[in-house]
Amino acid sequence: MVGRHKKLKIRFVPGNVEVVQEDVEIPDRRVLITGATGLLGRAVYKEFNENNWNAFGCGYSRARPRFEQVNLLETTAVHDIIEDFQPHLIVHCAAERRPDVVESHPESAFQLNVVVSERIAKEAAKVGAFLIYISTDYVFDGTSPPYLESGIPNPLNLYGKLKLEGEKAVLQNYEGAAVLRVPILYGDVEKLEESAVTILFDKVQFSNKPANMDHWQQRFPTHVKDVASVCRQLAERRLQDSSLKGIFHWSGNEQMTKYEIACAMADAFNLPSSHLRPLADGLVVGVLRPKNAQLDCSRLENLGIGQRTPFQTGIRESLWPFLIDKKWRQTVFH
Repeated sequence: MVGRHKKLKIRFVPGNVEVVQEDVEIPDRRVLITGATGLLGRAVYKEFNENNWNAFGCGYSRARPRFEQVNLLETTAVHDIIEDFQPHLIVHCAAERRPDVVESHPESAFQLNVVVSERIAKEAAKVGAFLIYISTDYVFDGTSPPYLESGIPNPLNLYGKLKLEGEKAVLQNYEGAAVLRVPILYGDVEKLEESAVTILFDKVQFSNKPANMDHWQQRFPTHVKDVASVCRQLAERRLQDSSLKGIFHWSGNEQMTKYEIACAMADAFNLPSSHLRPLADGLVVGVLRPKNAQLDCSRLENLGIGQRTPFQTGIRESLWPFLIDKKWRQTVFH
């Protein structure tokens, strides 16, 4: 189902430039994505926009010109954007996701990860929009994997605690909402520092000096386009079945440490890896993190919902723009 509206378009013809009005089809299904400028938010926006949804993205510091600039910390701003757009679905990606930043700025992290989430849940309930709140595997302590949705949370750091508080705030204020827990993410980054996975690539490429890599914490790197696809599949199923709500898990199924991730990157580009040194003693640097918070994804899998990109394929697609060896790149990709 689609609607139509008029859109101005610039048309270039020999010796002239014309501004013409064209009919543009607008899908009836409306989705609002918060944090649309972030790594996951961009993928979610793209997934819905390319699959017959009217996608509206909002962000803050990086919003213009592609997305609407909205300060989610302002109560009226959240109300106004939801009331004006009247979405059928809200995917709430906006969050402070960096554990070390959360520890150093606890109050601002609380406002964004908990207070804003509660506010969005209340507004979503008012307009009857299905809400998907993006959460994390860090709500678990990593001692008894794999974790079902019914598993007992026990976060080890403030980031996990605040995301868990955000989950509770969402579900307490909107019974029909969904929580989607995901692990460490990667994808089409704008810079390597945007993902805790891709940030390792510089250490892989600069092989002239040894690089110590954690070989203790177990990770399940997950491509953001897979999470985006799961969000869309879940939303479209919800349109058919209003009983779909509560907590869901999605994750990649390839288990690896940071050392193994780095070695996989090297292998993907035929780069040396002998300079990478595994550290398996579990020495904690910075914020405490769970050893293995593997998520059991059987609830979504049993619904026939899911998508998984092989890590070797996904990481190669994500990192090749950052490959320093231009000669190698031209040989392989051209």
